Amino acid sequence: MFRPCTLMPLFLLLCTLVYPTPNRDPSTMKMFSVAHKTAFVVDHCPYMAESSRQQVECDVLTKSRAQGVIPLAPVSKSLWTCAVECSMEYCRILYDVYPLNKLINYIVSDSEFHILNTWRQEDQSTHELMSALAAVGPPNPREDPECCSVLHGLVAAVESLCKLTELQHEQRTVLMDTAERVANRGRIICLTNAKSDTHVRMLEDCIQETLMDQNKLAAGSDRLMAIQQCELVLVHIFPMGEDALVSDRPKKEISPLLTSEVHSVRAGRHLATKLNILVQQHFDLASTTITNIPMKEEQHANTSANYDVELLHHRDAHLEFFKSGDLHMAGSTSRDSGLKETVTLKWCTPRTNSVELHYCTGAYRISPTDVNSRPSSCLTNFLLNGRSVLLEQPRKSGSKVISHMLSSHGGEIFLHVLNSTRSTLEDPPSISEGCGGRVTDYRITDFGEFMRENRLTPVAETAPNPGGRFPADRAKAQLERYTRYWPMIISQTTIFNMQAVVPLANLIVKEALSEEDVLTCQKTVYNLVDMERKNDPLPISTVGSRGKGPKRDEQYRIMWNELETLVKTHAAGSERHQRVLDCIVACRSKPPEEEERKKRGRKREDREERPDKNGTKEPEDRAWQDSERLKGALEKEEQESEVIKDSPDSPEPLNKKPRLAIEEVQPSEKAKGPVSLLALWTNRITVANSRKHQEFAGRTSSVNNKAELYQHLKDDNGMDVHENGKASR
Repeated sequence: MFRPCTLMPLFLLLCTLVYPTPNRDPSTMKMFSVAHKTAFVVDHCPYMAESSRQQVECDVLTKSRAQGVIPLAPVSKSLWTCAVECSMEYCRILYDVYPLNKLINYIVSDSEFHILNTWRQEDQSTHELMSALAAVGPPNPREDPECCSVLHGLVAAVESLCKLTELQHEQRTVLMDTAERVANRGRIICLTNAKSDTHVRMLEDCIQETLMDQNKLAAGSDRLMAIQQCELVLVHIFPMGEDALVSDRPKKEISPLLTSEVHSVRAGRHLATKLNILVQQHFDLASTTITNIPMKEEQHANTSANYDVELLHHRDAHLEFFKSGDLHMAGSTSRDSGLKETVTLKWCTPRTNSVELHYCTGAYRISPTDVNSRPSSCLTNFLLNGRSVLLEQPRKSGSKVISHMLSSHGGEIFLHVLNSTRSTLEDPPSISEGCGGRVTDYRITDFGEFMRENRLTPVAETAPNPGGRFPADRAKAQLERYTRYWPMIISQTTIFNMQAVVPLANLIVKEALSEEDVLTCQKTVYNLVDMERKNDPLPISTVGSRGKGPKRDEQYRIMWNELETLVKTHAAGSERHQRVLDCIVACRSKPPEEEERKKRGRKREDREERPDKNGTKEPEDRAWQDSERLKGALEKEEQESEVIKDSPDSPEPLNKKPRLAIEEVQPSEKAKGPVSLLALWTNRITVANSRKHQEFAGRTSSVNNKAELYQHLKDDNGMDVHENGKASR
């Protein structure tokens, strides 16, 4: 059935185009999320020059090395190098998936802050950032630590978030009258080596004070904009083999303007994995691993091996998987903690013809997780040469399902979502049977009437608003009432197929009922009661059921249940709506004796309709059913003729018919086999005749089946009466 949420998006769009929206709350229509602006603050203090203690082997040619050559010693990166490399990977993934409108401002902090780029779109590239970082150079370990602090960069990050981006300035100019719709939100990611949890709280307090100060300055400036929301992500980096001095903490609200979270991560591959997870969380990304990719070996050109490549893309590429629940999730295959989850898709034979079109429902940019690895490089080069690769879902049994395709357009690689289910261009699927069926009994005529009753018309801004509500609000309220209960197909409803229910169905959806409306609804209910008393047939669908469908009593029970469901959804609207519901409940409740009588009738009908294996009934069954039918008729007459006594000892009235004992109808216990129909009919006539007159009193005092005449003559005259009528003394 239609729910309000089913029709509401289309209706809201129509309302936006037709009705004005004066005096609206701007907070419900604000633009720009936190992901629009991200400020990276990387600590450049002397302690960041400390080694990460993760060994990197430089001499890998151990087998081909000549004798006498001393192998190169392994090296380790500094905390600064690890922070720069991981943050650049964060930026690379972001720029690959979102080339526009997702901006990064990179700041380096030591004795002062160094802003490496601006919010302008031309400064958003990894090449610009790497060139600026090369100019900054590594941290100086001989510099005075007391003069260096990451606070300089955090303060500069808050000031940078107050500056307008090109897109924000454009939107404020377009929406000049309602510039408050443009919100200013941002995120600060700080990579540092904190001393303790107290040090972290001090940094949060400093950012909170800076936010308040900058908002005051932005209130009186046209070039600045106050910050409505700021997220702080503090990543504490420490060398491998040491204990973390800072504890992890989930997202916590420091103030209405600031939320903060803390991650304590070891340097090296652990830090790279953490930032990979963070970029997925911050920009709603998902991971897909392409398995069984055939590649030729470098050293053995005639052999090939299968490799896996992990790609990142927008989460909507897996939307169909999430809806259907057919999601093939796998844990991370990296050597770290394995917190990541990825969807596995298998490589199919690539299509050589790139002109071939496929029915796609979406295309999303991709970014390889390990861009410098040989499998990732071979895959990207293969796709950039104009080849397309189909991807299938891994299945243990059944035919394969091709759900995605990798292809490049204009030098960029996209993950295409192929339609693996029913096409929206085909006939509508069956609601009752699931995917693959056809439905021909949609309530098309009723839906057309529904649309006519909920049409929108243009309204002037100065039009009166009864009740203080805008026309769009009244229209949405009416649509919500009309769709509280609205079955979609004919076979799912009974009352909407009955002409007798039309007056009630049209009136019950009204916001307010008059007394005349209530009387009309009650009259409709009484007509339904009269139909049930007359045992009139109902338009019950027999789709999906065997035989003739439900019995007549079951049909009316279904009808009353659906009618009560319809009225219950509107009963809370007013007291008159509740009166209609009370009328339905009162008419549905029947006396217990009537229910018992109907139950016996249903059981009797079931026994009558129960055939044998050959489709016929045995003679014994027919005789037994005839006796049971006669017994039921006698019991009915007995109930109608029963007279209640005043007391247990009071005599029965003369006009009361003698009650028929069960033994008079049922055969003797000694009798075996079925009772003949003649015997049943004879008993029936005998009992009927016995009820037509009062029993002769003399018959009750007979001797040897002979009634004695003049019983009281001896007592009156003192004479003995013989059989011949002569008296003796």
